[in-house]
Amino acid sequence: MMWVFVVIPLLGALIAWLIPDNRLRPLVLPVFALLHLVMTFAVVAISPPPSHDGWIYLDALGKLVLISISILFTVCAFYAVGYLRYRQERSNRILCMALLICLSAMTLVSISQNLGLLWVALETTTVAMAPLIYFNHNARSIEATWKYLLICSVGIAIALLGLFFLAYSTIVARQDVTLLLNSLINDAPRLHAGWRHSAFIFLLVGFGSKMGLAPLHTWKPDAYGEAPGLVGALLAGGLVNCAFLALLRVYQIAVATNEAASFQGALLGMGLVSMAFAAIFMARQSDFKRMLAYSSVEHVGIMAVALGLGKAALFGALLHMINNALTKGVLFLSSGNIHRAYNSKSTAFVRGALRLTPWSGALFLASFLAITGSPPFAPFISEFTIVSSAFTQGNSWTGILFLLFLAVIFIGMASTVLPVVMGSVPDGMETTTYRDTPGTVLPLLALMGIILMLGLWIPAPMQELLHEGAKLLGEK
Repeated sequence: MMWVFVVIPLLGALIAWLIPDNRLRPLVLPVFALLHLVMTFAVVAISPPPSHDGWIYLDALGKLVLISISILFTVCAFYAVGYLRYRQERSNRILCMALLICLSAMTLVSISQNLGLLWVALETTTVAMAPLIYFNHNARSIEATWKYLLICSVGIAIALLGLFFLAYSTIVARQDVTLLLNSLINDAPRLHAGWRHSAFIFLLVGFGSKMGLAPLHTWKPDAYGEAPGLVGALLAGGLVNCAFLALLRVYQIAVATNEAASFQGALLGMGLVSMAFAAIFMARQSDFKRMLAYSSVEHVGIMAVALGLGKAALFGALLHMINNALTKGVLFLSSGNIHRAYNSKSTAFVRGALRLTPWSGALFLASFLAITGSPPFAPFISEFTIVSSAFTQGNSWTGILFLLFLAVIFIGMASTVLPVVMGSVPDGMETTTYRDTPGTVLPLLALMGIILMLGLWIPAPMQELLHEGAKLLGEK
């Protein structure tokens, strides 16, 4: 049954490829996105048993990632219909097809219990995202695509070496050679320590580069800055969550060994460095889409810090994974609307968005407040859980640095966002014909409603899933 999840988006990709009409083709996206969303909630409720070989199974961690991906993709799919009406100057065939292939690959990442299969699915997302980043077909977008492909491919190749080392550690230890997650967790203490340790280092670097942890983040500013808004949303919310899930699988194995403390220490260090990089490069950022890239670096850093802290912060890490994905969706889609209206990403020209595109300007402002941890939005809850856990555990310096970086980042983002949305449109500024429409605003409002709801009330089934996922990561 779970394989149907992977096949159905591929069927949608084939249909999108075969439809000749540039206006009708985008309608395939919401149809298959809704189908995927319904199936997601069905399998999360039913919890199908593992496949006979154990390669495919949807545990609590996979469920959380799958839910966030499916909701985000559905919003992006409905948005794409309205957005692509303004992009009739070029064919959207490859874009529609690649989006659905990416959904299929991200689904496979969520349900994989074999690390080799997970690696293949994650590499597929890398390849499928490349034509999406290049959609604008200009010099800057091709440069961004090459940077993305080069750095992410190197990262994923390093992760592959890590998997080889992990498999070889089973051979040296005279255990059954396997990359099945449960087997590796059970055999973890008996694996050869040297090869196992090397595997953890390579896997952390490899999957960390895919997530965009500093200093492995250098592909993000260009890719996020040059890709269309809906692609940026899927990069920041979908691809990041898939890479984070891969890192969580490695974390599960590390917790089962005596190397958990050193692995957590590395995560804590990389997380704080990522937040520091974001704080530095977000200051006086004149390109508001590149600013969002550094915001993504910050939030993968927050998730890494939470994993490094462990204990109660694990619940916060999983909650923040979902909150970040959904909030980034609103940020990137609303910023894409503003970019389309002004035909510019520079704060020197983009002013008064609340006047020119009032709905998009308001959503951009609200999502800025949400992503910086302002109440009553959902990221406030997850960030508060993480920082309070740091102080409760006696890790005061981590908590202080965490709060300091959040404050600096808030000021840096505000210095970019507020001029964009406030004031008046500059005199003589040549704006485009784009204005807010129901198709490009209503999906964002729905997503913003979910973010607000999760800040005020987390449904009991979701809380149960979060606690179950935290237990899989070693929370006691």
